[in-house]
Amino acid sequence: MFWRLEYFFLCFAVLGLFAAPISCAGKRSGIVYTRDQLMALRPPSFVVGEKPQIPKEVRRKQRGSKAGVKQRMKRRRFKPCVPAVITGNVRSLANKMDELEALTRTQRESREASIMCFTETWLHGLIPDSNVTIAGFTTVRADRDTTAAGKKKGGGLALFVSNRWCNPEHIHVKERVRSPDVELVAIGLRPYYLPREFTNVIAITVYIPPTGKADTACDVIHSVTADLQTKHPGAFILITGDFNHASLKSTLPTFHQYVQCSTRDRKTLDLLYANITNAYTSTALPPLGKSDHNLVLLSPSYTPVVQQQSVTVRTVMKWSDGAMDCLRDALETTNWSALCEPHGEDLDGLTDCVSDYIKFCTENSVPMKKVPCYPNNKPWVTSDLKALLNKKKRAFTAGDPAELRSVQKELKCSLKESKDAYRKKLEERLERNQTRDVWSGMRTITGFQKKGIRSADGNVDQANELNQFFNSCPNIPLDNNGSPSHLPEPLTPLPTSSPSPLLTPYMDPSMSPIPPTGLSFTSGQVRRELERLNQRKAAGPDGISPRVLRNCSRQLCGILQHLFNQSLHLQRIPVLWKTSCLVPVPKKTHPVAPSDYRPIALTSRIMKVMERLVLSHLRPLVSPFQDPLQFAYQPKVGVDDAVIYLLQRAYSSLDRLNTTVRVMFFDFSSAFNTIQPRLLRAKLEKMQMDAPLVSWIEDYLTGRPQFVRLRSCVSDPLMSNTGAPQGTVLSPFLFTTYTADFQYHSETCHLQKYSDDTVIVGCVENGQEDEYRDLVESFVRWSRENLLQLNVTKTKEMVVDFRKSKSPPSPVCISGKDVEIVPSYRFLGVQLDNKLEWSTNTDAVYKKAMSRLYFLRRLRSFRVCSRMLHMFYQSVMASTIFFAAVCWGAGIKAKDANRLNKPIRKAGSVVGCRLDNLDEVVRDRMVLKLLTIMDSPSHPLHNTVDKLRSSFSSRLLQPRCSKERYRKSFLPSAIKLYNSSKPSQ
Repeated sequence: MFWRLEYFFLCFAVLGLFAAPISCAGKRSGIVYTRDQLMALRPPSFVVGEKPQIPKEVRRKQRGSKAGVKQRMKRRRFKPCVPAVITGNVRSLANKMDELEALTRTQRESREASIMCFTETWLHGLIPDSNVTIAGFTTVRADRDTTAAGKKKGGGLALFVSNRWCNPEHIHVKERVRSPDVELVAIGLRPYYLPREFTNVIAITVYIPPTGKADTACDVIHSVTADLQTKHPGAFILITGDFNHASLKSTLPTFHQYVQCSTRDRKTLDLLYANITNAYTSTALPPLGKSDHNLVLLSPSYTPVVQQQSVTVRTVMKWSDGAMDCLRDALETTNWSALCEPHGEDLDGLTDCVSDYIKFCTENSVPMKKVPCYPNNKPWVTSDLKALLNKKKRAFTAGDPAELRSVQKELKCSLKESKDAYRKKLEERLERNQTRDVWSGMRTITGFQKKGIRSADGNVDQANELNQFFNSCPNIPLDNNGSPSHLPEPLTPLPTSSPSPLLTPYMDPSMSPIPPTGLSFTSGQVRRELERLNQRKAAGPDGISPRVLRNCSRQLCGILQHLFNQSLHLQRIPVLWKTSCLVPVPKKTHPVAPSDYRPIALTSRIMKVMERLVLSHLRPLVSPFQDPLQFAYQPKVGVDDAVIYLLQRAYSSLDRLNTTVRVMFFDFSSAFNTIQPRLLRAKLEKMQMDAPLVSWIEDYLTGRPQFVRLRSCVSDPLMSNTGAPQGTVLSPFLFTTYTADFQYHSETCHLQKYSDDTVIVGCVENGQEDEYRDLVESFVRWSRENLLQLNVTKTKEMVVDFRKSKSPPSPVCISGKDVEIVPSYRFLGVQLDNKLEWSTNTDAVYKKAMSRLYFLRRLRSFRVCSRMLHMFYQSVMASTIFFAAVCWGAGIKAKDANRLNKPIRKAGSVVGCRLDNLDEVVRDRMVLKLLTIMDSPSHPLHNTVDKLRSSFSSRLLQPRCSKERYRKSFLPSAIKLYNSSKPSQ
């Protein structure tokens, strides 16, 4: 009946529309239909479900569709990047099925959900599946086992998976746990659409009863999740349910919790964890029936990797043996004297000329090509594999299921063969000891520390703003001429004679100008430094690749020797070698202010070669004047020694009665940028260094242009302020020399440094803090006189006090501001606290270890050899877990040690062999560190250990320890292990 009425209305509308054209056919032009033609539109008989055949020209056009955007959005609604989830505690699901089914039909939130996870379903075996089934969803039940749970009723889990999001045949139960402490069910899903970075989806639903043990439940969840991650390293894993009093924050630190709304009254008991960041946004929904828990909608907010970054086109050079031989021939036959003679003492002109000529020869010898780079590119995805992917897409569009299955099977085999071929290539490189290429391939597979620096986007104005920000330095008192005040006058450079021209491609030492300092370089020294260059590093502003310098070292050592000696002779450095290219790398995902960028400085590789040569000459001259408690850039001394020395002084002081330890951690504002060249010159002259070399160093620090390079533009150059330049070799050494004149060491107080990280440790006996406060005041005054700006806001103090009756410590005032007293502080990568315990440090180490375990699992999915897995573990995981382990390994609690051994055992199951646990590694490293201290007379702890040598045997005497915490520190524990390895006499 409906189609009959529609037919008559249609005929009436068409007759009314074309009545005028029929009556005025001779006067007007248009489409004309007769009555018989219109009646012929009627089909022989109306069939329910069929529409009449209407001519295309009279069909009503759809309006407001916006070129199909609305339809595409409707289709994508069931193709989210990560599944939309509804979770909650329903308290008896069977009597709420009518309401739940109504919600899935009427409400948009419930209708668009990919997975619905419910706890406390109260289902049992007498309730059939038909009573808990929703149209369009597949039900997965996990009823409570009364025998295992020890409870007659309650509990139970249920998951509903949308058939529009995932095929019911692709739903598999991975794990099911029933115990008095936790109920758990894990299902594996292969939806119709998933981003390339995920292989599948694993949904874990959890219910922890109020009477369950939280620690036991979290251990069970961790064990199940770790096993699933090992089997499916590329899976997107979500854990949801009613956690009550438990939390996975410390058990699974790499998972992120996304429920931010209240779920029961003002409490948040129903949680959702996922193994990726920025995955969901939470919204509270009304409870189901009379449940006392609200439902929670987790809407996807994840952006796939392919959309996070745009496609970039890189221009690369195709290096080959033939191209390198051609370049060597071009440089071999060059008459360098013809390039040098016209310039004379014009060092800048000669440097520009030589640099341009080397780049000219490189561009003519090495071909270039453009390579598009996609953010989700994989090296094992070959062109044949891409052709099969396109073939599968065409078969799916054509609707041919048989062809689709055939192509899918072929694609699966081809993908497996491609991965095996890439794995075999890495293993062959490992057999040939090409460790660098193997490591690069493993990082590509795992995604660990992706190679390459991605600069920020922006325009010229933003580049100039960033350049101005990076060029700024803290407020420094200036005189009337704009120069820093109360600085010594600059010395007049000594007169120089004209250099001899370079006549041959190889530099003759007799023809090279002798600098006034007596310092000169030979071609052999230059060639050795060129051959040590890392050819994979980026080129500086001069555009000369380190690959060219290393592979053509024999051809370039002569001309570079001449330029280096000329620079020392004239006591100047070419402007091109002093220029810095700053690449701003975002610190945050969405940077806003210039301070959200970290500048990566690129300088000339040729200048770095000269700096290394100068540094080898300066180090023995300055070493007698260096601070003995400067632990940075010293041989056989590092972070471990700095932390050990600080803790040794603290433990030995606290071993006495009525004693506290105050530790002040200073923070400088742009420490390297505040070095004053004229002050440094005066310090170097006090060390009796040659004046011409000092003038060369002063020129090295002044007049340095810099510019900022964004991805599509370059800023205007600016002349940098005073200070040690970034990205250079001499800067750290010059900073330690600049700060070497302030040293302090006594029985109760000392000042130690690690580059610009400065610490004052004071032992306060019976409340006598005068020496400690005087030392702090003296250091602040010295910093002000040397124009080093202290950041009082970031300067922190930690007070270690174990006395039973103690009063709050009075803060130290610096520049009118009280220094904040904190309970813990991160010093050189190690978390220190005022109780000298290591729980905070254990939390940080455990979190890093668990995040790096993911990369090891990804590598194992390629079925690489155990040797490569073990190498990756030692480089990535072991270096994180055992970082500075000699400092805290002896004093760590058994609970924390067992916690750190968990990722080691998991890594051992992935690698396929037993790995050394924490106790074994700490024992070996402590003995080795003690032997290093005993063999290094310059080590700050050498005298302390040397006094403990026994006069009767080769053993060491134990230091006197009245407190248990001191006996568990490094030195007593290391001596005990050392003596146990010696035969008794």
